[in-house]
Amino acid sequence: MTQSTRPISPLRRRMLEDMTLRKLSPKTQKVYIRAVVNFTRFFRRSPDTAEAEDLRRYQLHMVEQGVTSTTLNATITGLKFFFEVTLDRPDKMKKMHHVYQPRKLPEVLSLEEVTRLLQATGSSLKYQAALGAAYGAGLRASEVVHLKVTDIDRDRMIIRVEQGKGKRDRNAMLSPRLQELLDAWYQEGQARHTLLPGGWLFPGQNPINPLSTRQLNRAFHRACEAAEIDKRVSLHSLRHAFATHLLERHEDIRVIQVLLGHKKIENTARYSHVAANLLREVKGPLEYLDIRPPV
Repeated sequence: MTQSTRPISPLRRRMLEDMTLRKLSPKTQKVYIRAVVNFTRFFRRSPDTAEAEDLRRYQLHMVEQGVTSTTLNATITGLKFFFEVTLDRPDKMKKMHHVYQPRKLPEVLSLEEVTRLLQATGSSLKYQAALGAAYGAGLRASEVVHLKVTDIDRDRMIIRVEQGKGKRDRNAMLSPRLQELLDAWYQEGQARHTLLPGGWLFPGQNPINPLSTRQLNRAFHRACEAAEIDKRVSLHSLRHAFATHLLERHEDIRVIQVLLGHKKIENTARYSHVAANLLREVKGPLEYLDIRPPV
């Protein structure tokens, strides 16, 4: 594949250097660059010549175009970095403002639905084990695909998650049932010579590379379809189910916080809003009143 020889403008190069200095992840850098590129297309001039009113017009344009709050806020964050850090002109951002983003409760899969989903992976031990890790250890998709064979600590019954979200390492739980799934896949992978020594636990078509999150996401949705699950769920829903089901079994919320790798307990506490078993166990105040329907 021929690489593009298109030169990088000094302005973009400077922004890339600024992001590299701050060790921003490649994904974040891509989002920030896209924000500036899209604004430039709207502005039709070099972005460093824009004024605060131009940026205000751009935000109004995005709102009128129906851009989601998530995309809008990400765009503003990227432009904020460009104008405040790269150009050293924070005054240009004074008329752009982040918008409130309503926080919706996640759709939660039941125990029976998770069982059907994992059984619906067909004959693929790899995908059953990978999805089983997402649910059984509460891992994010990116954490699942970047697991290495050596991350499974069978003696201590933990899974080492290296450089998860926020560039933080943590230990996830390795339950006996999850260990069975992983061991079954490990034996098959070794027999097929797809697992390299010290390599990826879930390799892609080329064992040198890990399975992509896109491939795992496709496997999840195929399993959902085969299991006849009609809820609006995503691969991340397995992580939601992990936390919710632990709460419903009265596990300590602080322990769940550590297992999920949350910095703030508030992020974990939101699962109490969808823990149906907990809600059913609460005795409402009306139950304490001695009242009868009128005859």
